Amino acid sequence: MSESKIISEPEVIYESPDFVAVNKPAGLLMHETAVSKKSDIKEKTLAGWAANKYPEILSVGDDPETRPGIVHRLDKETSGVVLIPRNQKYFEYLKSLFQNHTVKKTYLALVKGRVKNESGAIDKPIGLKPGTVKRVVGGRRMKDIKEAVTKYRVKSRFEINGKEYTLIEATPLTGRTHQIRVHLTSIGRPVVGDKLYGGEDSFLNPRRQLLHADSIEFPVASGKMLKISADMPEDFKGVISKLTRVD
Repeated sequence: MSESKIISEPEVIYESPDFVAVNKPAGLLMHETAVSKKSDIKEKTLAGWAANKYPEILSVGDDPETRPGIVHRLDKETSGVVLIPRNQKYFEYLKSLFQNHTVKKTYLALVKGRVKNESGAIDKPIGLKPGTVKRVVGGRRMKDIKEAVTKYRVKSRFEINGKEYTLIEATPLTGRTHQIRVHLTSIGRPVVGDKLYGGEDSFLNPRRQLLHADSIEFPVASGKMLKISADMPEDFKGVISKLTRVD
């Protein structure tokens, strides 16, 4: 994403003594990786930002030295809601919710082409393509194959100069790496701007993959359900504003 830096500061959208929720901007790495550590340029991370603002998280997590307070992840180019626990007890609580698929995550994605059905589910195992970081479905030599299910529904359909696009709401029922991106590509509807999975679009010229973690809903310790939403970022809105709605 070197040519399309659109990083802004994370926005705190919910705060409690146990955790905070932030709207992560696109272009911000979640935490340091093996690749980023080797780089001569020190890259900003969400974990670093959070540790400066909430220093108590420096002792929170499975590996607080590398990724303090990180209990789930978004891809670097994906924007949206991220939960950051502020103590180890709540980290373990949130971790158990994610592991048991008790957290409902809803994403917005602008995809290439027209999605015909108003709703549906993609139930296809995802594996790693040997020798790459790319995930695939249906390959003969896939590694680390895991079941994966993504539900979706159409929010709006658009067109411009004979090209069709669809804004969908996607809900992953499992938590596989690149799951939504891989599943949408598998039905011929890659996320606009996704260079890894065939969503390049020179016409709209998006500055990143147009995938946004719109909301997270989960039971808080009191037993009540809490839903936290993050506003769609301006770059995403800007691309949609170029399109003409057709339904």
